[in-house]
Amino acid sequence: MANNTKFQRQLDEIKSVAELMQFFEIEYESHFMEVHETELFKRFSGNVILTQPDDWFSYRRCLKNAYCRIQRSLQPKGGRSACRGCTSCERR
Repeated sequence: MANNTKFQRQLDEIKSVAELMQFFEIEYESHFMEVHETELFKRFSGNVILTQPDDWFSYRRCLKNAYCRIQRSLQPKGGRSACRGCTSCERR
């Protein structure tokens, strides 16, 4: 329980989505972050509410899913090109 509270405090101290990406060790493009930071934060928050993550890996998955979702929405609909942001797309 103490680890969970410590982890929650660390999350509360993070001020930007870029810091959040670094905390969860996810690589990102700075230009993408400048343009889509608000949308990424909203999607991440929604994923957290829906999945109720309980550890670092679950929170990381919520953020990666949000990042990937936005990346995929920017891709042409007819193509099958992989986005940058989640392992499922990186494996294609």
